[in-house]
Amino acid sequence: MQIDSNQQTKEPSSKPSCVQSFLPQHRDLYYGGTWQKPQGGYLDTWNPATGESLGLCAEANSADVNSAVEAAKQAFTAWSQMKPSARAVLMRKVCAVLRENATSLAMLDAANCGNPVAEMTRDVLNAANQWEFFAGLVTELKGETIPMGEGIVNMSVREPFGVVGRIVAYNHPLMFTAAKAAAPLAAGNTVIMKPPHQAPLSAYRLMELIEGILPAGVLSILSGGTECGQALVAHPDIPCVSLIGSVPTGRSVARGAAEHLKHVTLELGGKNACIIYPDADMERAIKGAIAGMNFTWCGQSCGSTSRLFVHESIHDAVVSGILAGISHFKPGIPTDQATTMGAIISRSQLDKIKGYIALGLKEGAKLVYGGNVPADPVLQHGFFIEPTVFTDVSQDMRFASEEIFGPVLSVIRWNDETAMLEQVNRVEYGLTAAIFTRDLANAHRAAAKVQSGFIWVNSAGPHFLGTGYGGYKQSGIGREESIEELLAFTQSKNINITL
Repeated sequence: MQIDSNQQTKEPSSKPSCVQSFLPQHRDLYYGGTWQKPQGGYLDTWNPATGESLGLCAEANSADVNSAVEAAKQAFTAWSQMKPSARAVLMRKVCAVLRENATSLAMLDAANCGNPVAEMTRDVLNAANQWEFFAGLVTELKGETIPMGEGIVNMSVREPFGVVGRIVAYNHPLMFTAAKAAAPLAAGNTVIMKPPHQAPLSAYRLMELIEGILPAGVLSILSGGTECGQALVAHPDIPCVSLIGSVPTGRSVARGAAEHLKHVTLELGGKNACIIYPDADMERAIKGAIAGMNFTWCGQSCGSTSRLFVHESIHDAVVSGILAGISHFKPGIPTDQATTMGAIISRSQLDKIKGYIALGLKEGAKLVYGGNVPADPVLQHGFFIEPTVFTDVSQDMRFASEEIFGPVLSVIRWNDETAMLEQVNRVEYGLTAAIFTRDLANAHRAAAKVQSGFIWVNSAGPHFLGTGYGGYKQSGIGREESIEELLAFTQSKNINITL
């Protein structure tokens, strides 16, 4: 993996004792039903909260990708022809393993990606829920019959693509790696997962725990960096690829996939709006604005509502309430159950966030909370930043239009609904939005006009399994966490039979 420059020159510290017992025994690639030595070699992975080494991890190169694809191709025929109910039985076994090992998997993620262990436990359970959900949908892969007149039967059927490659982000390592395998597997595809380059440990442990449940070659884990990802996207025997990541990475994946006309799904970034009308329930709106920011994850969430549009008549009261409410979020060691806000994933990401904070000040916004690296000596070897709030923000400011992927909330005052909605839609993103109002007309009007794929009214933050999650504009292609995700990993075939 790409190691931060400040870490390359120091001797790795010993592994933290609270994590030692949870570390995976295998650090190789997993495909063909066995652990495989990487031809790309090994690189270190780190605890972003302490700067400690968590050990070497496999680095897949294009040759490794070729081998994994071949194994997945060989496994596809039997897996796709297995009765859907039999696939579901195996998937439910994986679901049970996830639930039984939620604590250890969460501890690995907390140590490797920097998010608090309490939240990472919920991540593991969310992944288990998605395996259970898609296992229950295997009989919904239905076709249609089309009337053609006497003596003719016309029907459509849905079939899997073959080998599916899925590349996921670092903010939810286990949840993304596990959960995003569920839908394509349920549809009968074999799957190669590329876990986050920065935090691959929970993916190794996952395969240790579920090894032997799925047939050999059905699910593969390839950890690695850019070469691994590019090889997955370019491989001619992978007809379908997907990404959870940034907009620039999504564009790169789309360009690479276009060479072979691959089917692509993309869940990308956001610069999401939270709108508070003057008639809103103030307490609910303030709590929602805080929850929507995902401060627990240091704002490292594509769905974070980082632009807060507050009507001028309640602006000061809302800001006061938010400043009081976010005092709950204090950066701390992620493996501590009491920690309410974790670490930034890397030095480069921390520097990016600090750069945007400096840009906000330069552009004339007013810093009213946070913005600094914590002074706590316990945190001095990690990558931490305080919750940060700016007021006097204009949508014309650059830092109000670009995704920061950090705990930076921009408060924008408004008094004209038409102008406000124009500003909400001015950015290139369109993933989520939250609207707080007691007026049903306001709620419907704003929800209709906001250009986002997932909208909350009088709440912010939660996902609802079974409802499609995805974005408008540059925030992605396709919908996930619903039957739409399952169908996205199938192709339709029409069969016309003359009797």
